[in-house]
Amino acid sequence: MLQFFTEPLSYVFIQRGMLALVLVGGISAVIGCFVVIRGMSFFGDALAHTVLPGVALSYTAAGGTVGSNLFVGGLGAGIISALVIAYLTRNERLKEDTAVGLVFVTMFALGIAIISTQGSYSIDLAHILFGSINGISQGDLEIMAIMGAIVLVTIGIFYKQFVIISFDLSLAHTLKLRVEFLRVLLLILIAVTIVASLQAVGIALMLALLITPAATARLMVRRLHIMIVTSVIIGIVSGMAGFYLSYYLDIPSGASIVLTMSTIFAIVFVGKRIQVSLQTTSQNKLA
Repeated sequence: MLQFFTEPLSYVFIQRGMLALVLVGGISAVIGCFVVIRGMSFFGDALAHTVLPGVALSYTAAGGTVGSNLFVGGLGAGIISALVIAYLTRNERLKEDTAVGLVFVTMFALGIAIISTQGSYSIDLAHILFGSINGISQGDLEIMAIMGAIVLVTIGIFYKQFVIISFDLSLAHTLKLRVEFLRVLLLILIAVTIVASLQAVGIALMLALLITPAATARLMVRRLHIMIVTSVIIGIVSGMAGFYLSYYLDIPSGASIVLTMSTIFAIVFVGKRIQVSLQTTSQNKLA
């Protein structure tokens, strides 16, 4: 049994992959709780795709090589997209889902147009779309750690304000909080989290890392701070379990991680439904 856990760790690239999963799993789980509570799942999915033109431009500028510079381009595109969406929805000029949809299709189409000009784009950028956790370098880990620290420290500083705007906007206005600033800041933090997770699961699978652990935790607990801790545990444990399954079953790591998270969600969801059904039956008998 011990060999089952230690054998994959004999490879340096897998050790780096595990560290990356701990980093991005934890960061995504924390910011994902606010995404789930505020009903911003579509925004998370769209923003994950809007980083593509920035990634493509960095790829082109680097002469067709994939490296840590892709994080810079992706981050720039993500932040620009978040700011544009925030501007379009300010004072309800457009509904949020409409603005997100417009920015999403525009940026994604721009990204496809840019990478289509590169002859080998289908090979070199495939890991950006679907993840390449086994190809993570030491430099990638350092960037993930820096981005994660920025996200977590910012959330720690503005935690109470984020909680208020997530649950009671009227109270936020009464307390004279800078609601628009906090909303834009949260969008930017989501963008930073998405870019930090690119190497691990890629653009196509990013939403699962952002949403599934938080959605699972919400089924289990009610209080936000407990939900965040539970989400982090689920994100890290399921990520590592999926990585082990990927190694032994010889399937893509990103898909394995997402399927593991979804399985845990399904188990918790079914268990919760059974619990509610039993409680309802018990109450009916007492009545």
